[in-house]
Amino acid sequence: MIFGDVTYEKNHWHITCEPHVRTKLKRLFPEIDQRSGASSVLSDNEENCRDLLWFLDRYPMEIDRLDHLKSRASLHVEQENQIDALLSFRRPPDDFELHYPARDYQKIAASLAMIKRGLLVADPLGLGKTVTAICLLTRADHLPALVITMTHLTSQWEGEINRFAPSLKTHVLKTGKPYDLVKKTSKKGEEQRLPDVIICNYHKLHGWADTLAGLVRLVISDEAQELRRSESNKYAAAKHIAGKAQLVMGLSSTPIYGYGQEFFNVLDIIRPGVLGTKAEFCREWCADSESIKDPKAFGEYLRREGLMIRRTRSEVGRELPPVIKIPQYVECDHHKLETIKGSAIELAKIILANQQQSAGTAFHAYQEFNIMMRQATGIAKAPYVAEFVRMLLESGEKVVLFGWHREVYNIWLERLACFRPVLYTGTESAKQKDTAKDAFISGDSQLLIVSLRSGAGLDGLQSVCSTIVKGELDYSPGVHDQCIGRLYRDGQENSVMVHFLISESGSDPIIADILGIKRGQIEGVVNPDGDLIEKTEVEPGYIKRLAGDYLTRMGFELPDDNFEVISG
Repeated sequence: MIFGDVTYEKNHWHITCEPHVRTKLKRLFPEIDQRSGASSVLSDNEENCRDLLWFLDRYPMEIDRLDHLKSRASLHVEQENQIDALLSFRRPPDDFELHYPARDYQKIAASLAMIKRGLLVADPLGLGKTVTAICLLTRADHLPALVITMTHLTSQWEGEINRFAPSLKTHVLKTGKPYDLVKKTSKKGEEQRLPDVIICNYHKLHGWADTLAGLVRLVISDEAQELRRSESNKYAAAKHIAGKAQLVMGLSSTPIYGYGQEFFNVLDIIRPGVLGTKAEFCREWCADSESIKDPKAFGEYLRREGLMIRRTRSEVGRELPPVIKIPQYVECDHHKLETIKGSAIELAKIILANQQQSAGTAFHAYQEFNIMMRQATGIAKAPYVAEFVRMLLESGEKVVLFGWHREVYNIWLERLACFRPVLYTGTESAKQKDTAKDAFISGDSQLLIVSLRSGAGLDGLQSVCSTIVKGELDYSPGVHDQCIGRLYRDGQENSVMVHFLISESGSDPIIADILGIKRGQIEGVVNPDGDLIEKTEVEPGYIKRLAGDYLTRMGFELPDDNFEVISG
């Protein structure tokens, strides 16, 4: 008996079948649009092909590309068997010839990437994800390769490649405008050829997209959370280049900085189409337009499919002394908060009444209020943060102090000048950052002030410091984990002490609460066996909460049906 027909068009399967079979199909394939009519559409990836072939065994239909369906399904079975054998240690990992041998767990991740042709390596900070990626560079059929990284990490990547694979010819792109790579990188008397490894920062990538697409065979995306926003130019460039490469590896212990849907954007570059379309992904995995409804289940799925690998330190035998997180409440100068009172109240009222405002007015109010509150809070508590840091420095400790606003840095620099502080923020050039890092490591400076979002991937500090102070807070737990990872990595011999300095006024109380909510999204995915800090649904309107809380503190009564606020 034939229950319908299946046709193939533009990388999708179009399934037209009898109503009772269509009902069963939608129940078994949650990614299918549940409101679709006579024809249902399903993406053509290996997993879907395998499941669809199984479904057609129960409900036979006419199909115009059966050989293609069977081939894709067989590939999924083959990959699944290889992944299981590798991760259950029934087969050894591939060997990679490095100047300094890779550890077994690093070789396992590189081998897994070669099986799936795309992998997100989400091992905790400091486990050597860079070496895992360099393993892939030792294979001639992966060259030339492209490494995409943060601006301040290009020289660090070049140094690590030269250290572990010194025979490879590397080149860091100098400008965002393409030039002749053969002539530019070939010295007189040498063979004129392309570099083996091209290293580019995210900001230059867009200008090189057409040149590199189809040229590079392997793409390594360091700090892959930079690709979480699909509307950015760097995302479009990375997708264009990666889409024509043979193999893609993403590296990030914090693959998202906010909500779970960002995983789709990251993984759709690493393994295009593996999660279907964004609409299919949202229907299957997301509770709303942003958050994943069951992060643990999604994390387990990624690991089972060989799309992501994450090992704990205990699993790979690289345990470090524990991180000790200490919330410390500090005073703040309420007069500084008073200076923004009038403007802040008006903006908060606009935010809470945004249904009566134009979209442009509301957006401007959200942005301005957020910036105003965070900066005022940072300035108000900056002198007290400086005194706390002074206490640590006078005891002989080296300190890495994290902040966000330039005005706050200036207060810290003035009050702590005797400790020769150096800056590693978004303002300094890559060379100035390297100089600051060297001064801190060598002992010329006792205090390194780092921007919350400028230190991703920074290595070497763990040999001289184990004390972190968070002088300002970021909304994202992923950012804080990245900060902690500057010291909590291989080579650290002491427990890392992290002091979160929190004001009881301003934006800090709300941000501290938001961090717990957003943590639930990333922890459940990268660590499926871990407990979620917050199991409630993620609320994206944090600025609205901040506005409501602020008006409450200022003595305004809010309607009972207004946004939930926190009073402290």
